Amino acid sequence: MEPKIITLSEKRLVGMRIETSISNFGSPQLWQTFMPRKKEIEDRIEGAYYSIQVYPTGFQMKDFTPTTLFEYWAAIEVESEPSPPSKMESFTLPGGTYAVFIHRGPMSTFQQTLGYIHGQWLPNSEFELDDRPHFELLGDHYLGPNNPDSEEEVWVPIKSRP
Repeated sequence: MEPKIITLSEKRLVGMRIETSISNFGSPQLWQTFMPRKKEIEDRIEGAYYSIQVYPTGFQMKDFTPTTLFEYWAAIEVESEPSPPSKMESFTLPGGTYAVFIHRGPMSTFQQTLGYIHGQWLPNSEFELDDRPHFELLGDHYLGPNNPDSEEEVWVPIKSRP
């Protein structure tokens, strides 16, 4: 599973966020709240959804535990300066270099993909994690969290090793 290395330009998004952890994962409820309200977002760009994780500055995956708190977003890209609906917020996804992997299968196997990325690929690459949000892009090939044929892009922020 080799990634594509992509330089992403800054993106303007609108969505909803929570503070969560793996042991108390609030993602399903957040998406259930966000999806029925997405049509309220002006100038939205249809086609893909952003599942964003914002970790504390200096965070390393080796320090990640089931109780590690992080900010989680369900969002969609917008064309112009966002004017979020009630109980939604704007989010600027900073540009930069990302390693983009494809996760195939249900969410129950997602940990295996992350294990490969952070346990094998990243330590053996010329890159290290950068302090920017991580995200999954859920596009046309995303068929739902339990579908074995589902695909999503896993975007990992990277920078060259010193």
